[in-house]
Amino acid sequence: MAGKLNRKQFASLVTLAIQEDVGRGDVTARISARPDTRGHAVILAKDEGILAGVPVAREVFRQVDARLRVRKALTDGQRLAPGDRILELTGPARSILAAERIALNFLQRLSGIATATGRLAGSIVGTNARVYDTRKTVPGYRALDKYAVRVGGGVNHRDGLYDQVLLKENHFVAAAADGLDFVALIRAAKVRAGRRYRVEVPPDRLAHPPSS
Repeated sequence: MAGKLNRKQFASLVTLAIQEDVGRGDVTARISARPDTRGHAVILAKDEGILAGVPVAREVFRQVDARLRVRKALTDGQRLAPGDRILELTGPARSILAAERIALNFLQRLSGIATATGRLAGSIVGTNARVYDTRKTVPGYRALDKYAVRVGGGVNHRDGLYDQVLLKENHFVAAAADGLDFVALIRAAKVRAGRRYRVEVPPDRLAHPPSS
């Protein structure tokens, strides 16, 4: 299982997304609907894929207007087919109009990551290989992107620079300035990391170690 998302991992990001999109208020929604107009919205899948991001979409609706209610919703990890109803929403029409794109942005991004990961994971079924992610994420989205990878059947690598030792080319260059060659740095890293941190070296560095 992918493991649940902690609301603390995305609530502030949702707040930022609302601030940058809604700002002082949705002027088009104010023109289009009266304050007391009630609305009903359905988010549909347009293609096949793996769903991810429903808790984040719910948080968008909650922050935009606590009166918005998600009546029905699928759950993350479910396989989607075109036309599937991902969620249904009721409440003030102005608030639905203001929140819809923000919620869709999160759902589309995370479902896209989960779906792409699922395709890769499906292509190696029956082997000992696994699909891992990296730190190459959009700032602020790391927890969500890595969650989506897990939803799609992938495995998270290190979360950041603080939880694992990964010796790459630039580290070997920096160490060489202190007189440590390729093998010496690896040995030193294992000693200094102890049992607390895992030490890894990319396969291409092992196949072609830099000359000392």
